[in-house]
Amino acid sequence: MVSTLDQVFVLLKHWIVGLMPSVLQPLVGVLLSVVCIIAVFPALFAISVLLERKGLGRMQNRLGPNRVGPFGVLQPVADGIKALTKEDIVPIGADRIVHFLAPVSMVAVVFMGYAVLPMGRNMTLVHMDAALLFYFAMGASTELSVFMAGWSSRNKYSLLGAMRAVAQMISYEVPLLLSSVGVVMATGSLSLDRIVDVQNQYTFGLPHWFIFTPWGLASFVLFAIAATAETNRSPFDLPEGESELVAGYFTEYSGFKFAEFFLAEYVGMLSVSGLGTTLFLGGWSAPFEFLQFVPSWIWFFGKVMLSICVMIWLRGTLPRLRQDQLMNFAWKFVIPFTLLNLVDVAVWRFMGEGWARWIVCSAIVVVAYVAMGRAGMRHRKIAPRSYRYAE
Repeated sequence: MVSTLDQVFVLLKHWIVGLMPSVLQPLVGVLLSVVCIIAVFPALFAISVLLERKGLGRMQNRLGPNRVGPFGVLQPVADGIKALTKEDIVPIGADRIVHFLAPVSMVAVVFMGYAVLPMGRNMTLVHMDAALLFYFAMGASTELSVFMAGWSSRNKYSLLGAMRAVAQMISYEVPLLLSSVGVVMATGSLSLDRIVDVQNQYTFGLPHWFIFTPWGLASFVLFAIAATAETNRSPFDLPEGESELVAGYFTEYSGFKFAEFFLAEYVGMLSVSGLGTTLFLGGWSAPFEFLQFVPSWIWFFGKVMLSICVMIWLRGTLPRLRQDQLMNFAWKFVIPFTLLNLVDVAVWRFMGEGWARWIVCSAIVVVAYVAMGRAGMRHRKIAPRSYRYAE
């Protein structure tokens, strides 16, 4: 019964495919998986938007959406209808073809990343030996879509927002890649299925997740920072800083095209959360050995939604950075720290079992953090904080 519930979607897929002629079975199998991905993750996008509005409302001592449906749960449906019915306005001087293709291409490449994510036991659409490389290749295409949107609009604000977004995304894509390299070094594989299998082991009932190692914890934090910047989430949401750039690279978009950018941002959040879950949190594996009876896909989606809740929490907590702070943080702290952490991974790999490597690797992470933090603050003249109140 437990194994059947764990593989219920796999068995259902095989049953439907078995009803088809043998010639069409491979095609039908792929189409079923694609349809499920296109159906499930936009639904999670709607849930995430509702959670964010409700969560931010509570953090700011207000109710959030509460008019449409019971407790406002139908607000995402109302937003979708509004986006579909609003007029699509394109500037006269815009390149209409590129203006149309920019949001479409962004949504398409974001969904391509799900093809290699293991969402449960035997629940990977495409098994690749270089799945991690494929994922990052697809993710790197979003920069092109952002530039297409800004350039084709024939608006200086849009172009400025696009250039700023591309600079940010390229800067933080480097530590995003490097933080994942540590996992590749530890497992010796680029296959995401293999990475999950390595972590799906237990000692005294506790999992062998990479986040529970010194280098893995550092890599996870660096990965989370870079992923937050890659998805343009607060406090790294400068490309969409409404108070500075109107709305960034999609200033001249309205209606369903704007909704596609909105969809791509949240689906990208879910995608990168799924990758972080796979690399550092054991993927679909259970947090304790005695909980392995729970279906694997529940653990995967539970970890992904927990990551989304943390992103919402950060948005309601941290203020937006300045552009110079954003770039300095990437090139002067995050990237050097990520490179030093790769040395830590190598030490962990070749020192062998024992407490010695725990002590040495933990010391490397702590010393690197303290040294780089002090070096970054050494030349800053920070005056005492003063508080002024209106009388």
